[in-house]
Amino acid sequence: MKRIILPLIGAIALCLLPVFAAAAPLVAKVDISSQTMTVVYNGEVAYRWPVSTARKGKWTPRGTWSAKWLSRHHKSSLYNNAPMPYSIFFNGNYAIHGTNQISRLGRPASAGCVRLHPDHAARLFELTQRVGKQNMRVVIQN
Repeated sequence: MKRIILPLIGAIALCLLPVFAAAAPLVAKVDISSQTMTVVYNGEVAYRWPVSTARKGKWTPRGTWSAKWLSRHHKSSLYNNAPMPYSIFFNGNYAIHGTNQISRLGRPASAGCVRLHPDHAARLFELTQRVGKQNMRVVIQN
């Protein structure tokens, strides 16, 4: 009986993660298939922006995380000091951040991070500071 119940509880919990994430004051929902981010602030859709996620041969992780750390003027240590303004790191080296390649927004172009227009990244960064990292969720799904 335990062999059936524990996996069932685990599966239900995984299905409900996006629902629990939506209860956070600030949620950045990234839809890989449409290359868009929907920002939900205090339970209401506040913004819908184009993004760039991983290009062919690269990977953007799927799942739900809280913001781990912020870096306003970050430079990539992995990709030739590429500018990553208004970075919100959520999973290891993966972040939501601004890009200078705004013409590529709306289609896959990154090495795995979620790229935003710098103005949008600045707004999300400011909202994250306002609510606190622990109250910001990043949800990435197909």
